[in-house]
Amino acid sequence: MNPDLQAAIQRLHDTPAMAALVVAGAGVEAVRWLLGVAGASRTVLEAVVPYGERAMVNYLGWEVMQAVNAGMAESLAAAAYARARRFRVGEGSPTLGVGCTATIATDRPKRGEHRAHVAVWDGERVATRSLVLQKGLRDRVGEERVVSALIVAALCEAAGLPAPAVPLADGEHIEQTESRVDRQLERLLADEVGKLTFYGPGVFAADEPIRAALLPGSFNPLHHAHVHLARIAEARLGRPVVYELSVKNVDKPTLTVEEICERLEQFAWEKRRVVLTCAPLYRHKARLFPGCTFVIGYDTAVRLIDPKYYGGDPAEMLAALAEVREAGCDFFIAGREVGGRFRTVADLDIPPGFEGMFGGLSEDDFRVDISSSELRARGFHVDYE
Repeated sequence: MNPDLQAAIQRLHDTPAMAALVVAGAGVEAVRWLLGVAGASRTVLEAVVPYGERAMVNYLGWEVMQAVNAGMAESLAAAAYARARRFRVGEGSPTLGVGCTATIATDRPKRGEHRAHVAVWDGERVATRSLVLQKGLRDRVGEERVVSALIVAALCEAAGLPAPAVPLADGEHIEQTESRVDRQLERLLADEVGKLTFYGPGVFAADEPIRAALLPGSFNPLHHAHVHLARIAEARLGRPVVYELSVKNVDKPTLTVEEICERLEQFAWEKRRVVLTCAPLYRHKARLFPGCTFVIGYDTAVRLIDPKYYGGDPAEMLAALAEVREAGCDFFIAGREVGGRFRTVADLDIPPGFEGMFGGLSEDDFRVDISSSELRARGFHVDYE
């Protein structure tokens, strides 16, 4: 570590800023530098390196489609910021979340660019720096040091300090963008964004390319049937399950910001992500989440294939199912007791040609005989470890 960089990190440790960092692909040297200067515990709350695919799923809560872009850096920074907030409860600001995703030289030739994206959340804005490295100019160690210097520079600037120089070659330059992260719920309600991923109180990322199974619901309240079904579906489908809360409903008033926040408070203990949409219909959800599996109950599945819920028009019902299928989506059905008999996907009268879109669980796999409305009527609240 050169003296200028060491001095910059020492000044960083002397500020009240504290950060959680997550780095993927490159940036581990930055963690070593930060921890190698005395006073690191005053700055670093956590440093995580989710290198494997499943580790990344565990950190973000959903599968990654394209791992190295500015959006992914911002998603990682949002998750890091939410974690930093939990680790620093009741303490002052600034609290920061730093995310880095990069692809650099390795032991085999790469066809694409060598590049890095670093994002920092501070609760009010997200600042992102992107850099394309001159391919073939440096070895892996050299590129790692440049990416790590970029991380330290971003962190220092977010803490209100002068950023140390990043050693760029001729023709290389850092592209910087910045956007505010407040008013995200208002933007969703105004249809300015399609979906929001909830990472923690006040921490929302807009229009992330989420790839997962979705368990939609009103979650009024969230209860053990939702949690149990999510776990079983995740194991059976072999992919992460994300809860989806539509703030707009075809037969109920749109949720207010206060109501949305109250619903989200229930998920404080749940590790799975929640994604918010304004998509009340499954054809709308399919446009936002192409390729996903919707995990739904038997009663919802019945409505999906009943023309009376389409104005009595069978052609409209078939068109809606076709739109969902064209988006590459399907349904995974949990059974439910109806009329004194437990019914599963096998009891559905699925329109010809759409049978392949419907799979599900048997009664032995999943059975919970209580609904959200019953729990509300009892004034029941459930806490889970």
